[in-house]
Amino acid sequence: SGIFAVFGMHLYLRRVLSSGINAEYGENVKLLLERSDGNYVFRYHKDKVYYVSEDIMKRATNIGRKELITLGTMFGKFSKTEKFKLHITALDFISSYAKQKVWLKPGAEQQYLYGNNVTKAGLGRISAGTEKYDGVVVYNMNDLPLGFGVAAKSTAECKTTEPNTIVVFHQADIGEYLRAESTMS
Repeated sequence: SGIFAVFGMHLYLRRVLSSGINAEYGENVKLLLERSDGNYVFRYHKDKVYYVSEDIMKRATNIGRKELITLGTMFGKFSKTEKFKLHITALDFISSYAKQKVWLKPGAEQQYLYGNNVTKAGLGRISAGTEKYDGVVVYNMNDLPLGFGVAAKSTAECKTTEPNTIVVFHQADIGEYLRAESTMS
């Protein structure tokens, strides 16, 4: 059954979601589910995965599936090809528990918030031990989470790469709230 008790989701999708979140955030996922303010769960509804307290989830059982529009915070959604993609609304939760982090120089923040990848020239620092293709949370130098992405280079490779080389592939950023305001649901 894994960490996700998701109704209406067949075993393959459950495995994909569980392995994806676990791989990026490790044992810290348990901290998301067993919080001091109560237990939380992940729920699947209309190709989207929501993060919600058990108390609210139990109250929502009084609402029919067709009438239910949303429940809790949308963590991500599945594409038509069954790939899971984290949504920017998960950033506040993910940033607290991420193992791999990247910090941007002030001049690179705006470019990242416009949806561009991060180059070596804009990289302030990177967590030790970050491997190529690891999921990373992107911060500014004041530790404000800006978004998340995928490491294009490992920590070791970043030390020797050229300044214009992409080191982080952009996935999502807080600028999406403005760029995609009408499609955020």
